Amino acid sequence: MASTQDKLKRRLFVIAGTIALIIGVIGIIIPVLPTTPLLLLAAICYMRGSQQLYSALLCNRFVGSYIRNYLEGRGMSLKMKIWTLSLLWVAIVCAALLATNSLVIRIILTVVVIGVTIHILLIRTIKQ
Repeated sequence: MASTQDKLKRRLFVIAGTIALIIGVIGIIIPVLPTTPLLLLAAICYMRGSQQLYSALLCNRFVGSYIRNYLEGRGMSLKMKIWTLSLLWVAIVCAALLATNSLVIRIILTVVVIGVTIHILLIRTIKQ
C-alpha cells in the first residue's frame, strides 16, 4: 500500500510542478505573474516527484541557468536585471494605463511593480 501512496504522491508532485512551470513561463511574458517563485516551485515539485524532470528543468537552455543561479544564490547578470525590469515596467504601465480605469487595480499594479523591482534590485548582480 505504501508503494501505491508513494506513486500517487510523486504523480501529484509532477502535476503540481508542471502547472507551476506553465504559469511561470507565462509569467516571463506577463510580468504580473511571479515567475521566479513559480519556477522554483516547479523545481521543488519535480525534485520530489521525478528526478528526470528535475534534471531536465535545471538543464533547460532557457530557464535552467536562471533557476540554478537563483537556487545557488549566485544572482542575476546586470543585463538580465535591466531586461527584466524594462519588460516589467513596460507591461505594468501599459496595463495600468490601457487595460483598466480602476484606481484599486492601478494601486495594486503599482505595489506589484515596486515590490518586484525592489526584489530584483536586491538580488546579487553577477558578471557574465
